[in-house]
Amino acid sequence: MPRYKFGDIAINSTEKKKPVEADKNCYLGLEHLDSGSLTVTRFGSEVAPIGEKLIMKKGDVLFGKRRAYQKKVAIAPFDGIFSAHGMVLRPKTTVVADNFFPLFIASDYFLDAAIKISVGSLSPTINWSALKELEFYLPPLDEQRSLAEILWAMIDTKNAYIRLLADTDGLVRSQFVEMLNVAGIDEESYVELETVCIRPPQNGVYKKDTGDSANARIAKMKQLFADRPICEEYDMDGIFLTSKEIETYRLTKNDLLFGRRSLVEEGAGKCCMVGDISDDIVFESSILRITLDTDAVLPVWLFYWFVSDNGKASIKRIRNVVTIAGIKGSDLKKIRVPIIKIDLQRRFAAIVRAADKSKFVALKSLKFANYCANNIFLNSMKGGLPHVQ
Repeated sequence: MPRYKFGDIAINSTEKKKPVEADKNCYLGLEHLDSGSLTVTRFGSEVAPIGEKLIMKKGDVLFGKRRAYQKKVAIAPFDGIFSAHGMVLRPKTTVVADNFFPLFIASDYFLDAAIKISVGSLSPTINWSALKELEFYLPPLDEQRSLAEILWAMIDTKNAYIRLLADTDGLVRSQFVEMLNVAGIDEESYVELETVCIRPPQNGVYKKDTGDSANARIAKMKQLFADRPICEEYDMDGIFLTSKEIETYRLTKNDLLFGRRSLVEEGAGKCCMVGDISDDIVFESSILRITLDTDAVLPVWLFYWFVSDNGKASIKRIRNVVTIAGIKGSDLKKIRVPIIKIDLQRRFAAIVRAADKSKFVALKSLKFANYCANNIFLNSMKGGLPHVQ
């Protein structure tokens, strides 16, 4: 199988322009790209972006060269402008097929190699001068086209599962709003958060090594961005703490966690709920934890309120943004939250459990589809198109 330098596979388009007001609606930044998805679902800016931006054409492959470990690759959905922290790539069709090229750029085969040549510590970036010299195997063009047909069909399947997950989440959120309407919520139904807590907002532990023999794993701020409960499936760093510290900061099922400090503004106040855990897992200092009085309120009820538009608006009002966005426990505990009758909360919790079962099946299918697609691609790099049943 022939090897090619990346500079012989792709064109790096560096044409730029300084944005004008009309460009704000056709701007794509790295924040608009989702890891693991070639499809763009968000775009635009409230004002014209500052500084020169790359000119992109519909169908170009957009690659986030800054913090490439986030693995952000997408296909440009329209003509417009793209962040200068990315690359606008086009295929050299004498060696790579049009329909195969985006799949190649989005593959772990390419991305893992590209990430290794990132330079810089705070915001590691890939330079074209180094990237163009990397060498990759490519199957013949006819095999690339056949492989692309299989992989795009698998992507369609994966997207169907993603839509199912989104629709299920949408159904639960709509049921939450409906439950508020059924309850006839009014101003008197709102109470300060601290009145339904058995433990007020608490900062997490600073990561350190005390030399104690007790060991725990630590849940980090990035886990709050996963949009699902923290549980054992996460990779977490080990941390040595005293037994007393472990007891103080140990997570328990149904704790609500909030981002306390974050470089990303929306991360401060982002909420997640702890799922089933059996090991000693503590939480870091950039997280606030509350434990609720379950006789007064079900954690799942308040979790869905905090991720609702009204809940997010309440968090936004207490968020401070200077250099790093943050919220204070003293402000969080004073937020007023809606408490409805416990039997209605239980009805809502039953809806959530049913939805979670459907999401569990869909997530397993999505993971399997990702696994199959990745293996088919990697095997093709080792000796042609694999046999597919």
